[in-house]
Amino acid sequence: GPSPVPTALSPCCPQGPSMDASKKVDLKIIIIGALGVGKTSLLHQYVHKTFYEDYRTTLGASILTKVVAVDSTPLKLQIWDTGGQERFRSMVSTFYKGSDGCMLAFDVTDRESFEALDNWRDDFLDKVIPREQDFPMVVLGNKIDLSDRQVPKETASAWCKEKDIPYFEVSAKNNINVAEAFETLAKQALSTYKGIFESYLTDSIKLTANDKPKQSCC
Repeated sequence: GPSPVPTALSPCCPQGPSMDASKKVDLKIIIIGALGVGKTSLLHQYVHKTFYEDYRTTLGASILTKVVAVDSTPLKLQIWDTGGQERFRSMVSTFYKGSDGCMLAFDVTDRESFEALDNWRDDFLDKVIPREQDFPMVVLGNKIDLSDRQVPKETASAWCKEKDIPYFEVSAKNNINVAEAFETLAKQALSTYKGIFESYLTDSIKLTANDKPKQSCC
């Protein structure tokens, strides 16, 4: 007979034995924050190791991908770069869904961008289905290479400490702390993901033979 049409579930490409495909985890990371804080530059520094000095505003969202290993688990980070303009706010929030981790970014030379963090964080937590209170999140204070600083490190640290979010002082330009911030978030996101996945497995093991869902496919 005709060869079966591959379903969406069957892998299209054979995996080599070296890469354990079953262990590979895809995580969606989103970076949000006010206009001009350097979100795109931070992502480019992390993914491409280059300082991206292009001042065009990100419209909506763009996606960069990086594969990293955390605790010997291969992670594919799908990093969503979002526009900080107020008029994109409602559009940007449609991209929050399905996120495994969130980066909040501000510019240490721009007090308003720091004061906006509360709104960005609240907006994000409102839109994401509340799995648990401690959603994987880090805060990045960018542009520490500039001298006209308006937000003292202590101020930002205190805000983050109160909310129990790791804080990183970073420079996309000089590549300071950028990878550390992403890796910390990736670790948090992975352990949350594993926790959810394990509780999901435990629940499904509890099903008795009669409760098993009917095969929906073929």
